[in-house]
Amino acid sequence: MKYRHEYKFALSVSDYFIVRSRLLAALRHDPHAGTTGEYGIRSVYFDNLEDKALREKLDGVNNREKFRIRYYNGELSYLTLEKKSKRDGLCSKKGDSITAQEADRLFHGDTGWMKVSGRPVAAELYGKMKTQQLRPKTVVDYLREPFVFPPGNVRITLDRELHTAPFRPDLLEKPLAMLPAGNGVLLEVKYDEFLPEMIRDLVQLGNRQAGAFSKYAASRAFG
Repeated sequence: MKYRHEYKFALSVSDYFIVRSRLLAALRHDPHAGTTGEYGIRSVYFDNLEDKALREKLDGVNNREKFRIRYYNGELSYLTLEKKSKRDGLCSKKGDSITAQEADRLFHGDTGWMKVSGRPVAAELYGKMKTQQLRPKTVVDYLREPFVFPPGNVRITLDRELHTAPFRPDLLEKPLAMLPAGNGVLLEVKYDEFLPEMIRDLVQLGNRQAGAFSKYAASRAFG
């Protein structure tokens, strides 16, 4: 697995407009964002009855992981089952493509297909659903505006309008009543070996320090 640097900054509304204007002037949007420059993300996070993933995040455990199912703009033709890992302050992500039918089976407790799917993340999650009792726990929605800068393989995202709801097995079939989970904006900066000075200048906001903000942890404050 390839590990990358990842820094997060919680922005006020005024900070958001300052940083966004800089990014728009200097960088290009990720082509996957389409003509609007942004897209909607829905993530279904997994945890167990003891809230293992949440507690490890809040306690700052050095080596930790979490699993989620993610899709974009409400489109069910492409879903990914992802494992995100953090080690020594660096992050890595790997994932398997799954169908809406497979996700729906998983949401309703039918996990047998994961064991024989031939997909490593699905097989790993299957094992940990058996040994650690991981289950779908929380749904998180937000809008993302992504920017890219090829030197250093830099990716900068602005995430806003964070909403959350407790997991419900029929979420692919029926609308969820979502609750706001904060009014701010999350700035994320991800890169490989080095962060160009130009990017440092674009995201600099006085003495503001990077934090350990987690959309999953923020959503769990609401249930």
